[in-house]
Amino acid sequence: MEDRLLNIRTPTRSGGRSARRAMRTAPNFDMLPGLTRAIPLCEVMDGSQVERIDNASMDILENVGVQFRDAIALEDWKRAGAKVEGELVYLDRGMVRDLIATIPSDFTYHARNPKKNLRLGGKHSIFVPMTGAPFLRDLDDVRRNPTLDDLAMFHKLSHMMPALHSSAHHIVEPYDHPISQRHLRITYSSMKHSDKTFMGMTTSPKNAEDVLDMCAILFGADFLENHAVTTGNCNGNSPLVWDETMLGAMRAFCRRNQPVLCSPFVLGGANTPASVPATIAQLNAEALSALAYTQVIRKGAPAIYGHYLSTVSMKSGAPMAGTPEISLMNFMIGQMARYYQVPWRTSNTLGGAKTFDAQAGYESATTLQAVIHSGANYIWHSAGWNEAGMHCSAAKFIVDAEQCAMAYRMAEGPIWGDFDQALSAVPDVGPGGHYLGHPHTQDNFQSAFFMPEMFDNNSIEQWAAEGEVEITERALNHARKLLAEYEEPKLDEAKNEELLDYIARREREIPAADELNQTY
Repeated sequence: MEDRLLNIRTPTRSGGRSARRAMRTAPNFDMLPGLTRAIPLCEVMDGSQVERIDNASMDILENVGVQFRDAIALEDWKRAGAKVEGELVYLDRGMVRDLIATIPSDFTYHARNPKKNLRLGGKHSIFVPMTGAPFLRDLDDVRRNPTLDDLAMFHKLSHMMPALHSSAHHIVEPYDHPISQRHLRITYSSMKHSDKTFMGMTTSPKNAEDVLDMCAILFGADFLENHAVTTGNCNGNSPLVWDETMLGAMRAFCRRNQPVLCSPFVLGGANTPASVPATIAQLNAEALSALAYTQVIRKGAPAIYGHYLSTVSMKSGAPMAGTPEISLMNFMIGQMARYYQVPWRTSNTLGGAKTFDAQAGYESATTLQAVIHSGANYIWHSAGWNEAGMHCSAAKFIVDAEQCAMAYRMAEGPIWGDFDQALSAVPDVGPGGHYLGHPHTQDNFQSAFFMPEMFDNNSIEQWAAEGEVEITERALNHARKLLAEYEEPKLDEAKNEELLDYIARREREIPAADELNQTY
């Protein structure tokens, strides 16, 4: 396990001190395997409280109903035996339980590079970068509109950061391409610049179908039938609404047997009750209604219990992150997802700070710790998020990714493999000695304790002598260094040509309009 830490290679004694030094300084961009958690979960509800939330959610589904603003979904529900009145669907709890029971409790993501396949569900978790930022703070820490080249930069960094398990999709919005055609270039950038798993655009049903066609080119249409290769996110409109765009995209993914995140969008106190337990009861009902619908579309299709959590400032109406209630909600949702035995997604390293400052660090660290202890599986928005998601910060992206590596190490739990060997050093050193020169320390000091690259732990005199460089500048320097060392994981030439031909054809067919493609 210890050999998998960020930028660490375990030295051997055969090459002497110079060989060990060379191995220490050699860059290592190998992706960490998916996290298998080995520390206890934080569960804030007892069994009766879990059942209380479940019962309240089922009451909402049976008596309040969920609005499905989509004619196809309404017909699907009618055929499934649900009570449908207009756009309101009333779901019997027995039906809901039967449907969600067919969702796989875990599955494996298959990457372009099979060495980067990932198991998800149960104790198995992955870190995924942020997406959807309309602005970025670039390598000069300037806030501006992103381009496709900026998106490629973040996909390259995602590829090189060991604790990030995915290249995501539109980490930032490439404004230099028309909205109606943007999903094609975003998907190609995800595929081209990294051989890790990636996300698929769900901005419209037609866009989702394009993404899945591109996945079929990359992996093979038959392969998709039995293997998860991408992820779609479908956001609900709280309270208790699922719209036509998201439901259409959900159908596209489920029909191709690709996992979707069923994600209510919580603004606590604004679109949910001003109460943590009542918010969870509503969110749980919303998530269950979508999870159940995935199984109406295709029984056995992988699906992930999702959500986006924030509370609302009653001073300004602005969303807040890193608050105690959000941590409590994560703990509670984790318990509900495990109660239903489905994988679940949460959001990570969130914050409302406008720059990469102390507020950004505190908010992100609070969220990260809660996420790890809640047992989340699909840990989204794990790098770069700032300004309530309005921009992705290149500096924060680097530091967040290292924070995920640190959390990964903690969540693995204590490493016992060399316990006896390490303990044998105690009589060698004896009272009053030190371990710095002991052979066990020399061979294991790098893997025994995580050594962050982005944090400066030197004396203030050394820090001053080296230019008084603060963390934002250190992170941006590191990003530039990584990008200079980046090596593209080349696509198969024939598949690359087929992907480019597909994009060219679809760009001819879809008008370059300033609106989402709903028709072509």
